[in-house]
Amino acid sequence: MIKLILLDVDGCLSEGKITYTHEGVELKSFNVRDGFAIKALAKLGYTVAIITGRDSSIVELRSKELDIPYLFQGIKDKQAVAQKLCEELTILPEEVAAIGDDLNDYRLLKWSGMAFIPNDASNYLKPIAHQLERKGGDACVREMIEKILIANGDEERFLNLWI
Repeated sequence: MIKLILLDVDGCLSEGKITYTHEGVELKSFNVRDGFAIKALAKLGYTVAIITGRDSSIVELRSKELDIPYLFQGIKDKQAVAQKLCEELTILPEEVAAIGDDLNDYRLLKWSGMAFIPNDASNYLKPIAHQLERKGGDACVREMIEKILIANGDEERFLNLWI
């Protein structure tokens, strides 16, 4: 049973593009459907964390908006951070689901109990993860969450939040 969901940002929660204004301000876009499902996870008792290789004030803002309790930015070894978080939360690797899209996610995805990649992820990740139908930034995190809820038998609880 999955208890902890680990999210990558660029290429998963966002489409992987980074836009800068002429003043040097960074811009990112996030999918509302991902956020909707992430907020519901907390109501169902799941824990969510973001582990990303970049530092961004936009990601900090988004994680606060979604009440994501764990945010790790500027991380080179995502698997080591995930393992330490699991020890803190007394969660086993097989109780972890993770999503990533590129080679810096490889070790984390291989270590996780359930690994997911967006449709447009690196081909090198395909042998170790479930490939989603949606691309990064196009509600692929929502798709992953729905698959986790079904696998955990929580689909009805999720739907009962809204119907």
